[in-house]
Amino acid sequence: MKIYEFASAPNCRRVRMYLAEKGIDSEFVHVDITKGENLSPEFRSKDINKKVPVLELDDGTYISESVAIQRYFEELHPEPALFGRDAKEKALVEMWTRRADFNLMFPVGMCFQHVSGFFKDRMNVYPEFGEDSGKRALKFMDALNDHFSDHEYLLGDYFSAADISMVCSLDFGKVQNLRPVTEKHPHLIRWREQLKQRPSFKA
Repeated sequence: MKIYEFASAPNCRRVRMYLAEKGIDSEFVHVDITKGENLSPEFRSKDINKKVPVLELDDGTYISESVAIQRYFEELHPEPALFGRDAKEKALVEMWTRRADFNLMFPVGMCFQHVSGFFKDRMNVYPEFGEDSGKRALKFMDALNDHFSDHEYLLGDYFSAADISMVCSLDFGKVQNLRPVTEKHPHLIRWREQLKQRPSFKA
């Protein structure tokens, strides 16, 4: 098996952190998205959306999307359970993973794509939409801070794949200087500092 990735991309980091938590080694193949290597016909044969990461299985199957890759490995290596240990936890992990995607990863991504200028040669950009997306991400940080005022992790005292998704989404905000503020988000920052102590954080 091998994983095609651009290591600093947030969704690739999600997979790296997850594998580190599981203690799973994998071969990584660098795809330079800054040079558009993911846009080639060869890469599109691996993923119709031309995105990273993509997992290639030994039988030639390609699995894209970070959560799908995580779930594949969860089935092969169920311990430690990172997608929930019972029906309720599994539903809550799914809920918070979706919240991370819709409330942080997506709006930060839209802010980056439409404001940074990085994608202006590949797509139509709408700076006003990008700026509004950034504001949405910052507003969600307020809600997260409230949540962490009485939760150690997203699911109480249980560390899960949802925490991985959320911290990777949160840290992605740095590309547009969308960051939690010490005075305003002390609980959110406490949670991130706690995750920072885990070996997987630097995976």
